[in-house]
Amino acid sequence: MKTFRITRRALLGTALATPALAQGWAPSRPLRFVVPFPPGGATDVVARVVADRMQAKLGQPVTVENRTGAGGNVGVENVVRSPADGYTILMGTTGTLTINPHLYTNMGFNPATDLTPIGMAFSTDHVLIVNPSVPAQNLAEFLALLRARPGALSYGSGGNGSSTHLVPELFKMVARVEMQHVPYRGSAPALNDTVAGNVQVMLDQLPSALAQVQGGRVRALAVTGPRRSSLLPDVPTFAESGLADAQATSWGAVMAPAGLPEAATARLSTVLREVLAEPGVQQRLTAAGADAVSSTSAELATTMRDETAKWGRVIREARITVN
Repeated sequence: MKTFRITRRALLGTALATPALAQGWAPSRPLRFVVPFPPGGATDVVARVVADRMQAKLGQPVTVENRTGAGGNVGVENVVRSPADGYTILMGTTGTLTINPHLYTNMGFNPATDLTPIGMAFSTDHVLIVNPSVPAQNLAEFLALLRARPGALSYGSGGNGSSTHLVPELFKMVARVEMQHVPYRGSAPALNDTVAGNVQVMLDQLPSALAQVQGGRVRALAVTGPRRSSLLPDVPTFAESGLADAQATSWGAVMAPAGLPEAATARLSTVLREVLAEPGVQQRLTAAGADAVSSTSAELATTMRDETAKWGRVIREARITVN
């Protein structure tokens, strides 16, 4: 299990510092776990795995509820407007918590102030893939090609403002290269067109692209995470190739309405960390292409601030707007 901004000593200290709070709240009825995306995606799959084990530890059902629309804003707002009593939680994501505030000027809420952080849950890396027709066998050759032919190659994304749009824009900024953006209505058709060669490049989430990489239909040049992926151990990271500032992951975190009592926050955070430490949960997340990630509430708040600033800069400098 990965940890976000946390050391073993810090985790132990947190666990020892809050036992009374963690035991001071117990739910007496079912909990709603809102997922702001359709069933079947990585966020939904992880939420259902986590919900299954949380309800065993809390002694009450934890029911996943998919509320979709507006890039995830519909589901997030549903949680923001819910009572801060511990019975409604959210599986937030990089996009809904740190990117959308820069893209939507009329959201009507602010994830940084209108939600209570509970803890990190999972992360997925992105992978830089190219159509086999691209004459680059590694990242160094790819960068040389881009610099020799600025704007000649096109990359596909799941739409303006999506993670598969912002991660390549971060890469372009750090590497100081140019590619043309071709937005699609979702990542799946963008990946299909990368395989077909209609666009030449994509920075897709690794779970989505893995089968195409393993089948030889696209070539993987680098991954965006802090370390090599166990799923693609021969593919180097951006950092190994001298582009450490292009490191990026898509992640999910459990949130609750603002104003949640401290005892409820501590109990939910403790239970979440216990669930994510279970080998069975880690195996199920790995099978879905995700890594279990653990943090405290305070560490998640720090991560949100850092990520909000990071993606805000990318959005401003790349002049990104939503469809």
